[in-house]
Amino acid sequence: METIKFKTNINCGGCLKSVTPHLNELDNIESWKVDIENPNKILEVKLESGDEKTVVDAVINAGFEIEKV
Repeated sequence: METIKFKTNINCGGCLKSVTPHLNELDNIESWKVDIENPNKILEVKLESGDEKTVVDAVINAGFEIEKV
């Protein structure tokens, strides 16, 4: 398992509600959380496999920006 952090623009409860179905449908994620209190809105993902592109694609498809930190 690998933990990866991303800088995002997911900044409120409504944003979390929008991105949740996109991330929850991914099979390679064990867990994820967004620290909306952090100025960089850090998304922390625990991946079962190292394919982080699926996470990036899911967040972009949900309409948000994402960048690995």
